[in-house]
Amino acid sequence: MKVLVTGGAGFIGSNLCEYLLTEGHIVRCLDNFATGKPENIFPLLEKYPQTFSLQVGDIRKIEDCRKAVEDMEYVLHEAALGSVPRSIKDPITTNDVNIGGFMNMLVAARDAGIKRFVFAASSSTYGDSKSLPKVEDVIGKPLSPYAITKYVDELYADVFARTYGIEYIGLRYFNVFGRRQDPFGAYAAVIPLFVKKFMNHEAPNINGDGEYSRDFTYIDNVIQMNVLALTTTNPEAVNQIYNTAFGERTTLNQLVTYLKEYLSDFDSEIAKIEPTHGPNRTGDIPHSLACVDKAKRLLGYDPKYSMKQGLKEAVKWYWENI
Repeated sequence: MKVLVTGGAGFIGSNLCEYLLTEGHIVRCLDNFATGKPENIFPLLEKYPQTFSLQVGDIRKIEDCRKAVEDMEYVLHEAALGSVPRSIKDPITTNDVNIGGFMNMLVAARDAGIKRFVFAASSSTYGDSKSLPKVEDVIGKPLSPYAITKYVDELYADVFARTYGIEYIGLRYFNVFGRRQDPFGAYAAVIPLFVKKFMNHEAPNINGDGEYSRDFTYIDNVIQMNVLALTTTNPEAVNQIYNTAFGERTTLNQLVTYLKEYLSDFDSEIAKIEPTHGPNRTGDIPHSLACVDKAKRLLGYDPKYSMKQGLKEAVKWYWENI
């Protein structure tokens, strides 16, 4: 396959690039390094000089998108500005990247005759829906600018499928974590942030009482979903949105307990560190738990890593790499 990975230098994107390259596919990465990191992909450029290429570009520029899809067959659209707090602080840039950039990529993919457009959607789309587990066709009102942008992307993909015949699959990611997820910066995700804090012998700060829960999803399960979305030949499976998760709920208090246990294997002092607590964060969904039955039924999804299994792998990676 010839696959364009937008945001290919990011956490999820670089893992997708690496997997596809090891499987012998031709991969192009489009990234402007706003949040992606050169060190995530430069080793891949050296290792796969014949099958991997980098285009430095911005999805907000239609000409960059058109150039990126040239001679490609498939798109994995991972490029986005993530983070609910960032979107609340700067809704205009989040909108420009996540909606304007998404539209540019859809148009470029349409005009280039891309076979299938697989994109990163988000569990934030469920908004204020109280139902658990989250089922794809039952959503609430979005609680942040970021959530709005990711829902609008789903709507645009559906309209392009109906109007122009594009094949798409949207993957609603649920709190993905694993190797290469950045622990630094103002908008670091909770797992790498807490790992970094513990490794520095600092107390992590939990927003609220710690009983908010998430369906933490290890990166290898996400890779599996993307590959299934790219390769499925089931006509019923395309032009659909899927939860991409393990289907298990973990509170932040439980997460801290697991992290202390696994990190203590490397540094026994970490077991003594107790977290602090602050106010709940604006725009946060209290509880998130995915139903993955649709993905299992239509795509043959079979996640291999539970949250705890993935967390052990992630902790080991962080200990060796940061």
